[in-house]
Amino acid sequence: MAFSEDFLWGGATAANQLEGGYNLDGKGLSTADVICVGNVNTKRKITYQLKDGSYGGQEIMPYHDLPENAKCTVDPSLYYPSHDGIDFYHHYKEDIQLFAEMGFKCFRMSINWSRIFPNGDEEKPNEAGLQFYENIFKELKKYNIEPLVTICHYENPVELSNKYGGWINKKVIGFYLNYCHTLFTRYKDYVKYWITFNEINIMNVVPFYSGALRVSDEKSCALAVKNQFIASSKAVQMAHEINPDNMVGLMIANGAIYTNTCHPDDQILRMEKDRERRFYSDVMVRGYYPNYKIKEYERKNIDIQLTDDEKDILKKGTVDFISFSYYESMTVSHDANGSTSNIISGAIKNPYLETTAWGRAIDPQGLRVVLNELYDRYQIPLFIVENGLGTTDELVNGTVEDDYRIDYHRKHIEQMKKAIDEDGVELLGYTTWGCIDLVSAVTGEMKKRYGFIYVDRNNDGSGSLKRYKKKSFDWYKKVIASNGEDLD
Repeated sequence: MAFSEDFLWGGATAANQLEGGYNLDGKGLSTADVICVGNVNTKRKITYQLKDGSYGGQEIMPYHDLPENAKCTVDPSLYYPSHDGIDFYHHYKEDIQLFAEMGFKCFRMSINWSRIFPNGDEEKPNEAGLQFYENIFKELKKYNIEPLVTICHYENPVELSNKYGGWINKKVIGFYLNYCHTLFTRYKDYVKYWITFNEINIMNVVPFYSGALRVSDEKSCALAVKNQFIASSKAVQMAHEINPDNMVGLMIANGAIYTNTCHPDDQILRMEKDRERRFYSDVMVRGYYPNYKIKEYERKNIDIQLTDDEKDILKKGTVDFISFSYYESMTVSHDANGSTSNIISGAIKNPYLETTAWGRAIDPQGLRVVLNELYDRYQIPLFIVENGLGTTDELVNGTVEDDYRIDYHRKHIEQMKKAIDEDGVELLGYTTWGCIDLVSAVTGEMKKRYGFIYVDRNNDGSGSLKRYKKKSFDWYKKVIASNGEDLD
């Protein structure tokens, strides 16, 4: 049997994409709450108000600097998907019962920082927010579902951006650690697995998502990431002190990277693109900045002002496991004309792979490549915490015949089995992304669906919010019950 008896099968979500209740019970605005809806053709915007009272917006990708006197806030004339999500805030018992029916061993969720500390910089937490998550953990415990909690998942309190400029400011480290201490102590008896930051390696891609930054130059991003590294390392040490059983991991956006040809320039490009991702795990697993990044900063005249004390913190606060998202592979070419990707410049279409309706290359074998690359490099446990097929679903007679989703997950699980059986990779678990339909982070749409559970919700926020089991619901239930042996 490929998968261990305690393998953590389950699903993954993020608070800002499903919770709703954005202004209930003392919650403050998060950065996600000021990003309005978009679609496949129109990018989402960060909205703000100027001193004269007028509203404006800045496209989230490609990211440009916000006006200096702009206060990120909600424009009452626009629609914001995070404000309602799928109303998990009021449906969590129903949804967790459905997860339990599927047989979940693990549920990856995030805590919305601004629900606990509305502005981010308070000394004392909001009790109503703490109680909400305690209720969720008690519900999960009732069904023996292990929570995997992301502490910061694209949802910084927006006031940390407005008042401090986001993670470029060292003061935010202290606010984050106060938040972490609150979580680690309050939920000591409920949570064992923690992730410090979601997809920490996207800071240079979408710095407002990742770091609540108002500026997007390379130096600002480098300083913000350094502050997150320090915060994460201190949080790891804190978590171990509060409860030695705690396991704290990093989380990166990942994917296999191929070269278009055997031209040496393509090989160099692949190496450079791979380093852009691996840099983050290099620091958080090994505990120091790699030479290639130091040399890059020297060439670009970027001084991150890393002190001896901070170097010591990085050494002492390395993570216990590596978690990552995997949706696709990328093919890069040194002579690419333009780019087919928002993430990697120089990426081109791979003629050997099919793509989703949103342009992502479907590549199960690439998952095996990534698992081996990570495990060979670091030799610590891995955890796949996001993987899924985002596409349109048609609800007919109370269900969705989503054989395409079943086929997607089957092929990825087959490659996981090979990585474990044939390659010796140590894999803790697999939580599929968007186990229940939720708001897309990239476009803010509902029609880009990933779940085994259909939610009656439309792009404009209309719909009954009623839940329906898709065909993939019973398939995944069978997969979990057989511990990955029955994939038919």
